[in-house]
Amino acid sequence: MPLHRVHPTITCFWGGAKTCATGFGGCSIWSTGCPAWCSHAGYPRRSWRYAWGGDRDAATEPITDAEAWGLGEWYRPGEDGDGVVRVGEQEGWAFALEYGDSTGGDRLAEISQKGIEAVHYVPMQEHPPATVFHARDGVEVCGFGLREEVWRWGREPDLLLPDLISGHVLQPDGKTRGAPATEHYTDAYRRTLGVIEQRFGLSLSPAYLKEVRLPAYAVRGTPDMHV
Repeated sequence: MPLHRVHPTITCFWGGAKTCATGFGGCSIWSTGCPAWCSHAGYPRRSWRYAWGGDRDAATEPITDAEAWGLGEWYRPGEDGDGVVRVGEQEGWAFALEYGDSTGGDRLAEISQKGIEAVHYVPMQEHPPATVFHARDGVEVCGFGLREEVWRWGREPDLLLPDLISGHVLQPDGKTRGAPATEHYTDAYRRTLGVIEQRFGLSLSPAYLKEVRLPAYAVRGTPDMHV
């Protein structure tokens, strides 16, 4: 299936030695368009490209979100598309935004080794749903789809259940949604992402992620890294 340009994937990694004081600003981190990752400074930004298999010689000068979308051919019928990551640090945390046919989701356990925790968010529209994955010490601890939190997986699938209940995402039985089925999916997403941001103390604004100039690295295919 072609990759629809909804949001980049966001991946957040950190070593647990520091907690951000604020949340995602109303879950705004998830509004940038990419899957993404964040990390405490114990996982330095320069290491991100190696974690993704980034090519040092296939890098850009710092670029914006809009410029990143113009780098690659994200979908090629019958073969891999191009993949790019933008990486940065803010308030002692490292993060990565994935564009195109990136491989961060396949590396979740690998990247979260040696005391690193990871949260990987894959933004989607209503169906299939957006998903959240949490890994720690090389293990995929838990994950679920947004608006599908009643189905959880991982080594500790119920790790975030108390948070989902207290955040009114799920009812106390853990098997029933807390909101009516008629609730718009964007409101449901916002509620769950608010739980995630509060639990992990994450804070990145959409304006920052879109407009800040960050270095980008090719991780798959042959994107044009000249801007």
